[in-house]
Amino acid sequence: MKTKKNKPSRYFQKQQNRLGYLFFAPWLIGFLIFTLFPFIYTVYLSFHRVNLNVLGWTTTFNGIDNYVSALLRNPDFTPALVQFFITELIYVPTILIISFILAILLNGNFKFRTTFRVIYFLPVIVISGSVMNQLMSSGNVQIGNVQNIFVYQIIESYSRELAEVIVFLFNNFALVLWFTGIPIVLFLSGLQKINTNLYEAAQIDGATSWQILWKITMPIIRPIVLVAAVFTVVSLGMFPINPVYGMIQNAIFDTVGGLGVASSYAWIYSLTILILIGMIYFVLRDNSKEVYVVDERKAQAEKEAKRIARMNRQNPLKKMFNRKAG
Repeated sequence: MKTKKNKPSRYFQKQQNRLGYLFFAPWLIGFLIFTLFPFIYTVYLSFHRVNLNVLGWTTTFNGIDNYVSALLRNPDFTPALVQFFITELIYVPTILIISFILAILLNGNFKFRTTFRVIYFLPVIVISGSVMNQLMSSGNVQIGNVQNIFVYQIIESYSRELAEVIVFLFNNFALVLWFTGIPIVLFLSGLQKINTNLYEAAQIDGATSWQILWKITMPIIRPIVLVAAVFTVVSLGMFPINPVYGMIQNAIFDTVGGLGVASSYAWIYSLTILILIGMIYFVLRDNSKEVYVVDERKAQAEKEAKRIARMNRQNPLKKMFNRKAG
């Protein structure tokens, strides 16, 4: 005899829902006041000229004049925006590659593994953004002068642009390692969730380590790579290395049209960030749904073939007819 499970009453469910909304309310109120309202008000200010006089702040509608001033009249904003875009394109792949390599090494089975993980993640906790900014200002984040290295001279003889990128990375290598802290944790979490039976089955089938990396590890870890890439883009955008971020902060305190111009700076900058995130999503998007559809069609075809073979075994005459028709 089956026993009926005791279902919670409607009153109990409503009470639980109220408690959930009650715990959720402080965050929701803070989001509405400190995030959503400034977000909408920034759109309003970007289309107005904001002045400070004896009567306080006054706004005058000027259309897209702030955006025109930012992109065409200001000689510093557009070059800073281009510099930020190029910096992101250089930093983000480098940080992700180094983070992934370190995560694979730290995920291995060796002595004092936890100690090494703490060593790699400790600078993220101890060194704050302001401390790292002071280290950058004093020139203590670079690793010597790489221009005197023989390998660098060979690379420079073939591609001067690539050599400049290498110099740029080595001059800020401590900053690159500092930004790898959170991505390493994300990659470690993803690597530890991969079923080890997949690796064992691949090794039994004769797959090499390189094939296992590209055929098993990378497809499974791809969603985490996307999250780490978006996190890195946003973190770099909020760091003082970004020249646009400093221009927005300086424009806020300008008494002549400061808030309006700063709002237009912020929206152009936000659009650039969204373009970068869109590019990352296009490159790292998960195509598992398409693979699943192909696998489902293949499984359906195999199932249909088995059904026809079973029917042929049951009816020999039908089997002969199918051969003649083929």
